[in-house]
Amino acid sequence: MATLSEAYRENPLHLHHIIPLDFSSVMTLPDSHAWSLSNDDIDYFSFNGEVGSSMTIPIIDLMDPNAMELIGHACEEWGAFQLKNHGIPLSLIEEVEEEAKSLFALPTEQKLRSLRSPSGATGYGRARISQFFPKSMWHEGFTIMGSPYEDAKKIWHDDDCARFCDLMEKYQKQMRDLSEQLTKMMLNSLDISEEEMKRVISSNMCGALQLNFYPKCPEPKRAMGLAPHTDTSLFTILHQSQTTGLQIFNEEGIKRWVPVHPNPNLLVVNIGDIFHIISNARFRCALHRVTVNKTKKRYSVAYFYCPPVDYVVSPLDLNSVARFRHVTLKEYIGIKAKNFGQALSLIST
Repeated sequence: MATLSEAYRENPLHLHHIIPLDFSSVMTLPDSHAWSLSNDDIDYFSFNGEVGSSMTIPIIDLMDPNAMELIGHACEEWGAFQLKNHGIPLSLIEEVEEEAKSLFALPTEQKLRSLRSPSGATGYGRARISQFFPKSMWHEGFTIMGSPYEDAKKIWHDDDCARFCDLMEKYQKQMRDLSEQLTKMMLNSLDISEEEMKRVISSNMCGALQLNFYPKCPEPKRAMGLAPHTDTSLFTILHQSQTTGLQIFNEEGIKRWVPVHPNPNLLVVNIGDIFHIISNARFRCALHRVTVNKTKKRYSVAYFYCPPVDYVVSPLDLNSVARFRHVTLKEYIGIKAKNFGQALSLIST
């Protein structure tokens, strides 16, 4: 059975889209990372746009008896929500964040030992979306799928490597269990049949863990941590450190970017393209971006949850005409790798 890594292997990147800037060596914003401002608030992929500080992403208590309905409503209205009482120990989340901080604090030459290969999906490097934008992002990351040992052993030896791997695998297991619970609740909110639900949730579900680092930036208003994008996944579960940066685009009324302020007791869940397709566009896929800070570093840990790569993705909620054609996850990854912002429109019926 094909893996998520193999799906990305068929869509290689150029090396210059993988190697991050050595942020410790720059004191001013290089032209390669200087984004021009746009006054076009309607363009979802513009750099600039009004920020609605008075709006908030819904906060849902997983223990609430009405959690399923609340989650379904948030997915339809926002494509995102914040989750409390999620069952992931805060101590584990804090340990994973500390490991991420230790990793990104290493000398550049040490991190580059685990550089993601052009056809690879794991290891150290820039965000995969970098190739689609004319300017670079103020970001470096480390991607894990399953055991991180093969990449981690290139950076650390013995105890440090073992600790990193054990924590990341433990965190992925917790994320997988939570993801399965959330998937069932989301499908139930769509009134999906038990048979179809079993087809979506299989023992071969895929997951990827992304550690993100956004260094302090000399000119944050001219830089971008992560440019506007939607995730390919069913959904993504995000922990963010206590520095504001994540923004989600609200499409209702006055279109604006809404900041998601960090809270150590909350996880952010955002819907990806695959659930948007499965729900026949009832669930929004959350367009989001990350801004950077002049005085504070920012870290985040994102878990992407996907069906198997050979799973045939198609609308399951058919109270109306199907809005998308059938496509395997592997095929969709290939379409998006070549047509980043137009992937969903290219499979529209």
